[in-house]
Amino acid sequence: MKIVFLDSATLGEGMDYSIIERLGELTLYPHTGISDIPARIKQADVVIVNKVKMFKEQIDSAPNLKLICVAATGTNNVDSNYAGAKGIEVKNVVGYSTDSVVQITFGAILALHNHTIYFDNVVKSGIYSESPHFTDTGRSFSEISGKNFGIIGMGTIGKRVAEIAAAFGAKVMYYSTSGKPHFKKYPAVSLEELLAKCDIISVHAPLNEKTKNLISMKELKLMKPDAILVNMGRGGIVNESDLAKAIDFGLLGGAGIDVYEQEPLPADHPYLKVSKSERMILTPHIGWAGESAKKRLVEGIAANIESFFDSLGGTNLH
Repeated sequence: MKIVFLDSATLGEGMDYSIIERLGELTLYPHTGISDIPARIKQADVVIVNKVKMFKEQIDSAPNLKLICVAATGTNNVDSNYAGAKGIEVKNVVGYSTDSVVQITFGAILALHNHTIYFDNVVKSGIYSESPHFTDTGRSFSEISGKNFGIIGMGTIGKRVAEIAAAFGAKVMYYSTSGKPHFKKYPAVSLEELLAKCDIISVHAPLNEKTKNLISMKELKLMKPDAILVNMGRGGIVNESDLAKAIDFGLLGGAGIDVYEQEPLPADHPYLKVSKSERMILTPHIGWAGESAKKRLVEGIAANIESFFDSLGGTNLH
């Protein structure tokens, strides 16, 4: 069985793929341009992709293809309907990155809520060294305890974020993007109520027709002027141009962003032109990429390959 991974560099260097190599002949390509795909997958039985696109043209170029494994949870880069029509299964990996995403989420929240960039600069710039006081009172910060903490998208990650927010002493509420509240532990509210009431808002929803531009200028204007917005879901959920303007207009206190509509971020992106840059924590889509998470991801890909061919009687495994 021939297995081809088209963008293995997205998982970083030094990953151990032995668990996949035991299942077939594995070929790793660190990066693959769109024009290189047909030649590289021509003889493949299994194709693994993280962000490389597998649409009709690419799928049709692989006559032996039986399985597409997405090295992620989201499958927006694969035409699953077309693959299914050709009898090709598409499998993703779920649940592997929950703890990693949650950690990055609270890293951004705490950095913004505690004004970490400002206070770090106070010390490193020498301002603190010249101060007559033992502390700096240029900025005040409040405790998360007692604050309203809103979650948009109460899936696996959203629930874990809720648990930790509650452990901080926050009052948790959520908005169901599906329109069908299903988690009774915390109150479900409308999007408008959540935006108006909450001091911290954390987005963990998928990108679909219901969530595209869910938060634009109209919604941002509903937020408290000192509120924090964190998006760890998908870039298209928050209108990026509107958020950049809202930060500079002082419509909200800050934003932490790990996902973008176009990745990598264009050099002329509105986020990079925000004048109040200390009010934005920007990370390069790393929420999923904790070391343990990546190990679980590879194990999940291997399990998907093995279970698929087991369902066929294991005849394609060597």
